[in-house]
Amino acid sequence: MTSEVTLGTALNQQSKTQAAKTGLAEDFSQFLNLLTVQLQNQDPLNPMDTTEFTNQLVAFTGVEQQINTNQKLDSLVALQLGNTMGSALGYVGLDVSYISSEFHYDGTQAPKITYALDAQSVGGKVRVYNEEGRLVYETAAATAAGKHDFTWDGKDSSGKPAPAGTYEIKVDAVGVDEKAVGYSTVVSGRVRGVETQDGLIFLLVGERAVSTGNVLNASQPPANTNTTTTQS
Repeated sequence: MTSEVTLGTALNQQSKTQAAKTGLAEDFSQFLNLLTVQLQNQDPLNPMDTTEFTNQLVAFTGVEQQINTNQKLDSLVALQLGNTMGSALGYVGLDVSYISSEFHYDGTQAPKITYALDAQSVGGKVRVYNEEGRLVYETAAATAAGKHDFTWDGKDSSGKPAPAGTYEIKVDAVGVDEKAVGYSTVVSGRVRGVETQDGLIFLLVGERAVSTGNVLNASQPPANTNTTTTQS
């Protein structure tokens, strides 16, 4: 069974490797002191059998080699994580589409939203909720199975502009069998920075932290648009 390599696990492993190296050095020092005392106090007529401490020396050498191997592996993991962070920084300033039902609205232009129905439906609603879970806007959903684009003008159902913030899209559709139709949603936004959470690397899109594994595509923003980039 393998565990996911993250910044947290890498740092934890490096700490364990360093502790093992320190402990081995202390044990080896004590072993040499004991061996020296034994050799100094051995009976000249009945000298010690060297087989035992030779085996112990071999064991210490094997452990030392394993620790050195772990140190090299730790270095490789750190290099890999550094490359991952560098790759994630390449997204900063780009417009990305990613798998999620939550999206950031900057108060001026709503992001592109796409949803896909798993099967044909006989009717349904596309609904937009704010961070408090209150319904902001709804409209009729498409009935055909497959991909559909949804455009929200940033206004609530009464025609008033919605404030900037995080919103969630939900699709409630009913199939010909009168059961709920499954769906998936893809939203978009501009990456403003990168951060780590529990050792995992995320892209910052508005106030959302998006896993790079959920990103479907990325593109340069239209010309003459301002971007703000941060890194944490």
